[in-house]
Amino acid sequence: MERRYQVFVSSTYEDLQEERREAMQALLALDCIPTGMELFPAADDDSWTLIERFIAGCDYYVVVVGGRYGSKAPSGRSYTEMEYDYAVEAGVPVLAFLHKDPGTIPANKTEPTDDGKASLTAFRKKIEVARHAKYWSSA
Repeated sequence: MERRYQVFVSSTYEDLQEERREAMQALLALDCIPTGMELFPAADDDSWTLIERFIAGCDYYVVVVGGRYGSKAPSGRSYTEMEYDYAVEAGVPVLAFLHKDPGTIPANKTEPTDDGKASLTAFRKKIEVARHAKYWSSA
């Protein structure tokens, strides 16, 4: 029997719905099992415990970065960056997809604050320093 890989897809949500849908469709076409926060069941666990459990159970972790840093946890880091860090720490292979030209992203899909923009830039650099990323410009 062929092995089917489970892949956690991580990104900000509202601004990248189309990109997430395309990534999940591509994974399904490759006979993988995609998972992400929009597919989580109702659970008694807090959100972060559930996220950790799902990532730890995956064979790969995919991060898609567009023009937003994302919702921040009490620690000040975005959940997307926390997911990325957790996957790296857990030894889950990471595939990173970064927007090729963030300056061309429509304003309603970008960070509105200087703090958010700085956090996004730092997160992108963290990814680029750690691994080879694939750059995209359309879903």
